[in-house]
Amino acid sequence: MRYAQLVMGPAGCGKSTYCTTVAEHAANEGQTIRVVNLDPAADFFKYNPSIDIRELIHLDDAMEDEDLKFGPNGGLVFCMEFLLQNMEWLEEQLGEADDDYIMFDCPGQIELYTHMTVMKQLTDTLQNWNFRVCGVFLIDSQFMVDSAKFLSGAMAALSVMVNLEIPHINILSKVDLLSKSAKKQLDRYLEPDPHDLIGDLESGSRWNEKYWSLTEALGRLIEDYSLVKFYPLDINDEENIGDLLLTINNIIQFGEDADVKIRDFEEPEDEDNDEQIPCG
Repeated sequence: MRYAQLVMGPAGCGKSTYCTTVAEHAANEGQTIRVVNLDPAADFFKYNPSIDIRELIHLDDAMEDEDLKFGPNGGLVFCMEFLLQNMEWLEEQLGEADDDYIMFDCPGQIELYTHMTVMKQLTDTLQNWNFRVCGVFLIDSQFMVDSAKFLSGAMAALSVMVNLEIPHINILSKVDLLSKSAKKQLDRYLEPDPHDLIGDLESGSRWNEKYWSLTEALGRLIEDYSLVKFYPLDINDEENIGDLLLTINNIIQFGEDADVKIRDFEEPEDEDNDEQIPCG
């Protein structure tokens, strides 16, 4: 059995930082997690990718082609579709090692996850290759600590969960960058109560009045599915990182197939057994 995290999220959410932090934490704990870059537009990341999609295709290849003439968004979609058409390249790069654990650092284009089929096809292929896959969806906590924006982010997370149909975890990244007042508000956003959050929007503005019914319907949708929950990520807190990794490892059942290690030992000799017990 093999294991994988599919690390997703919009641009600027901190996916590469997450991959770097988790891989380093795992290494310090004696666990090896390889990181694969699947972002053809990536310019810089701190980790050293074991596999890099840019060796197969780069975003510039799609944008500079005189026949294709793609922009950045269309180019990213084309690159991911090109990867799907050449999955034998990825399969060869991954090898066939058992108990392999890989984080796939995916592109920062949210449409790929919310409603397009590209990432769904990728996850299906990985599962056919004997991978247990967990979707890890990151959203910037600085964006989410606001009721109106939070509803939007929660809907995006729900769309990804429904679209991919794999075990899934949502993470609020960059918690270490929040102000003290924002951190105090964080708990109410981790397991959101839509009714409570909608109540914050009753400001009497013309916008809220006009779209109140729509906002209320979105809140009911989130509540009816009862799937959206967020975990905070503070990259300066080793305990927080360890708890997140443990949660994901439990989701994909990492290590449960490992053989139980049995330690051989000799029973100590009991000197008293050599002494004769007097009768009577």
